[in-house]
Amino acid sequence: MKAFRGPKVWLWRWRRNPLKRRADVVEAWVVLGACLLTVVVGVLAGLVAAGSVEHGLARERAERRVTVARVVTQVPGSNPAQSSDASAGERVWTKVRWTAADGSAHTGQVRVEPGSRPGTPVSVWTDPQGRLLSRPTTVSEAAFRATLIGLLVGVSAAAVPFVGGLAVRGRLERRRMDAWDTEWSRLGPQWGRMV
Repeated sequence: MKAFRGPKVWLWRWRRNPLKRRADVVEAWVVLGACLLTVVVGVLAGLVAAGSVEHGLARERAERRVTVARVVTQVPGSNPAQSSDASAGERVWTKVRWTAADGSAHTGQVRVEPGSRPGTPVSVWTDPQGRLLSRPTTVSEAAFRATLIGLLVGVSAAAVPFVGGLAVRGRLERRRMDAWDTEWSRLGPQWGRMV
């Protein structure tokens, strides 16, 4: 098959050629535009998404603070007879109490070591209003999460102009084939007469 095509010539649609059709020029611009848009949209969307995630997680780290809470009730696990709820090394849910920065008292459920006694100090994460929250992400976890989300968003956004370019190129290809069919139906019978 390669013998019929000849060697591959790079950027052939951009060279001067008397046989070059308008459809070839349009297709060349569509391919170039789709490639550029794919790269630009993918990179920009990925960077914006990664920056947004990084900023949100940094704000979360700045707003959350460690507070010392105290266990309210005896936690099962100190006595072998009470260890039915907690196997070795597993943390158990229990009620704790803490005081917020404004002086208000709060209670909530957190996981603690089995066998913790009432009054045992436990570190919990709270917001400025004293509500119980999960531990914020570390800087390295936030960077990893932002990078991963940025990559996913960038690839997803880049798929839009890529698929759009393929669709336009496919439509141009169909139009070109239809034009060739029309031309062949007009000129094909004349070739038969020459033989």
